Amino acid sequence: MSEFRSIIMRANRLLGANLVENNLVRIEDLEKANERLFQILEDGTDRDASLLKILVDDLQVLTEENILSFLVDERGVGIIDLEDIEMGDDLRVDIKSDICWATWTVPFDREEDFHYVATCYYMSDAVRQFWEKELGGSVVWFATTMKSLTRMLEWVENERLSLASAPVAT
Repeated sequence: MSEFRSIIMRANRLLGANLVENNLVRIEDLEKANERLFQILEDGTDRDASLLKILVDDLQVLTEENILSFLVDERGVGIIDLEDIEMGDDLRVDIKSDICWATWTVPFDREEDFHYVATCYYMSDAVRQFWEKELGGSVVWFATTMKSLTRMLEWVENERLSLASAPVAT
C-alpha cells in the first residue's frame, strides 16, 4: 500500500488539524499520535497507519462517539452501520480495497450519478476530495465507526477470495 503513502499522509494531517481546530483533541496528543503514525509508516504496516486509530485505541484521548456526535451536531452528517448493508456485486468487484484502507472510506451503494460513501475520515478534506474526484457524480457522505468499516472491507475481501476460488461453470 506504499503507493498510497501520500494520500495517507495528507488524510491524516488534515484529520489531525481539524480535530485540534474543533477542540476534539489537544495539540500535545496529536503530536504523540503523529510520532506513532510515522513509526507505523516506517515499519511498512500501512493498513494500521491511521491517526484516528492511534488517538482512539492507542492513546485513548478520543472516542469515536465524540467524533460522530460532532459530525451529526455540527456538520449535519448522517451515521451508518455498514453491517446491514448489502453491497451490489458490481461495487464488490470494483472496489479497490487498498485505497479504501488508506482513506478509511468505502463506497457502498450507487444510484445513477449518486454514490453513497461511508467514512471514518469525514473530517479530512483530503479524503472527501479524493473520493469525489475518484467517483465523479454526486457523493452522499455518511460517517461510520472503524469497526463497521473494517467489517465491511474484510467482508468485501473475503467475497472476492470466494469468487476467485469458485469453480468456473462450463
